[in-house]
Amino acid sequence: MATKRTPKIETNTKLFVLDTNVLMHDPVSLYRFEEHDIYVPIMTLEELDNNKKGMTEVARNARQASRTMDDIVTSHAGDIADGISLLAPSSELASGRLFLQTEAINPVLPAGVPTAKADNQILAVVMFLSQRFAHRPVILVSKDINMRIKARALGLAAQDYFNDKVLEDTDLLYSGMRELPANFWETHGKEMESWKENGRTYFKVKGPLSADMYVNELVYQDGDKPLHAIVKQRNGPNTIIETLIDYGHQKNNVWGIVARNREQNFALNLLMNPEIDFVSLLGQAGTGKTLLTLAAGLTQVLETKRYSEIIMTRVTVPMGEDIGFLPGTEEEKMAPWMGALEDNLDVLNGGAEEGGGYGGEWGRAATRDLIRTRIKVKSLNFMRGRTFINKFLIIDEAQNLTPKQMRTLITRAGPGTKVICLGNISQIDTPYLTEGSSGLTYVVDRFKGWPHGGHITLQRGERSRLADHAAEVL
Repeated sequence: MATKRTPKIETNTKLFVLDTNVLMHDPVSLYRFEEHDIYVPIMTLEELDNNKKGMTEVARNARQASRTMDDIVTSHAGDIADGISLLAPSSELASGRLFLQTEAINPVLPAGVPTAKADNQILAVVMFLSQRFAHRPVILVSKDINMRIKARALGLAAQDYFNDKVLEDTDLLYSGMRELPANFWETHGKEMESWKENGRTYFKVKGPLSADMYVNELVYQDGDKPLHAIVKQRNGPNTIIETLIDYGHQKNNVWGIVARNREQNFALNLLMNPEIDFVSLLGQAGTGKTLLTLAAGLTQVLETKRYSEIIMTRVTVPMGEDIGFLPGTEEEKMAPWMGALEDNLDVLNGGAEEGGGYGGEWGRAATRDLIRTRIKVKSLNFMRGRTFINKFLIIDEAQNLTPKQMRTLITRAGPGTKVICLGNISQIDTPYLTEGSSGLTYVVDRFKGWPHGGHITLQRGERSRLADHAAEVL
């Protein structure tokens, strides 16, 4: 590697050595390091080559990373050993240089560290570079925790790949609701306008909180005159808020289901609103995410005929040991993963019979058969290239999706389709995904404030006192 640039740039910028899993996690990570330089060891290229075969997401990303690297290398006319400027290939997103390993590096590792292992060979390259470029920081970037621990044990700098993290702290994640202060009407009601339209009350308020509010954020105020409302419009200092339908009352039941708490009422208002095309529901086990969504879906498919059918999909990540290949059609293979669907349909069938007056066993059986014809269970593996028109699409266990997979799924939506993402970011089963980098966290953060999107974090468990206590103490 030549060092022809000015000493100022060399001392101010870092040299990041990329582990293979970073490129397989984010194929365009080469463009994410801004003014800093990147070094790709030959072993990283070997591991990319070993993982490129197959139709898995990892194999696709490995091929994409190789193509990205090929575009960068072919755009360079000079000597690769001098480094390749990333300014043009990245469309000025990155101004650093890409260095590929162009010389043999003898692994000089402590005795007892096997040199044949790919990870250790990459560590040997980091050690070599940190000695050669003692005047600048040389940092290993890896998604592998053990690799980072080994690097630090050898006295080398190592970091996780942070660029895919939407938030450093998930406590900062948008909750979708806001409690109005006790003096809200005194500070915001000076030039207030109020009117009624289609049975709803609207308030046009102006004040300091308006700048912080998002469109479709749910606002509430407890007290003698409780208020549950949604931010309908925001125009500079002016905000229009609209009162909500009370789905906690039996007369407004949704397929026999009524909201048991404030957050469930907010969720049903988002799920039943035809103007909202995308809804994300976060919450611990037992908060009612799937039940509320299915109740809203069945009502809008079978009663109001707003959508033609419900499509449900989820990531098939096993909790324990995998039981191997499953027999049958796509729907039959997905059936073991859809226990949550079956459990909730049993509840909804009972609710439909009580609330809707469908008679006896015959009525229940007929309802169950009708419901079955309108709910399709699909595998994520066959979603590419599809377009769903006028469908109620439910993505369950969405916390196990990467941002790229989430983008692929949501862009399947055609005209008249509503997409609902359900998940619990504290229950991530996919390797290399964290609460901060999950696709669910990504969409919640990116969709906030969009006029046709809504989000709510459900907080209170309504499953049973046993489940609530277990979630709290275990």
